[in-house]
Amino acid sequence: MRSLIDLIFPPRCVVCDRILKSHETGVCASCVGGLHRIGAPWCMKCGKEVRGEDTVYCSDCLTHRRDFDSGRSLFLYNEPMRKSIYRFKYNGRKEYAAYYGQELASSLGDWIRFVAPDAIIPVPIHEKRLKKRGYNQAELIGRALSRHVHVPVESTLLSRVRETAKQKELDVSERENNLKKAFKTTRNDVKLNSVLLIDDIYTTGATCDAAARCLKEAGVRHVYVLTLCIGRNT
Repeated sequence: MRSLIDLIFPPRCVVCDRILKSHETGVCASCVGGLHRIGAPWCMKCGKEVRGEDTVYCSDCLTHRRDFDSGRSLFLYNEPMRKSIYRFKYNGRKEYAAYYGQELASSLGDWIRFVAPDAIIPVPIHEKRLKKRGYNQAELIGRALSRHVHVPVESTLLSRVRETAKQKELDVSERENNLKKAFKTTRNDVKLNSVLLIDDIYTTGATCDAAARCLKEAGVRHVYVLTLCIGRNT
């Protein structure tokens, strides 16, 4: 039986946004089949799906040096998840974070416990974008995840000091240049052995590389990456 608050503000599908039936949780029956969970085999560096069980790295990680130790992701960034994340980021559907965090913990909790992070670090957005949007979507996901895996969120350790262009509008080389000196730590000597860097989408890895590099320069020994969605291996 649903609570009074659910009757007043009924939960909606995180994909199509229609009101869920009483037996549905997070995603409606019509949309759940469109979600593609990342399965084995995956790239041992970034977590993208790869072809062939003997394939260790995706094509991107074979040609680009990564500044993070390794990463995992929950869903393929396909059309259903594109719609979900767009509504989450730009239409104020902050409540989607609860489902995202629960699913990340349920599917990737064992991996999180294996890498044993001391803190969850959300990839920050610039203060101008934060003021306009009202929230950092990565922080909402991180806080929702934290409630399940009991790892504290350090939301002020890393800041975005340059207002960069949107990554999706740039090619690979432009993305790397776009993020040069974009991040800064608020402490010079960070005494954390391992952190979990969290974001909503992983495409080329340029954002995660830049953030990880900044954290390691400040003293973090190991940076692992966890994202809600990841692009296809090209």
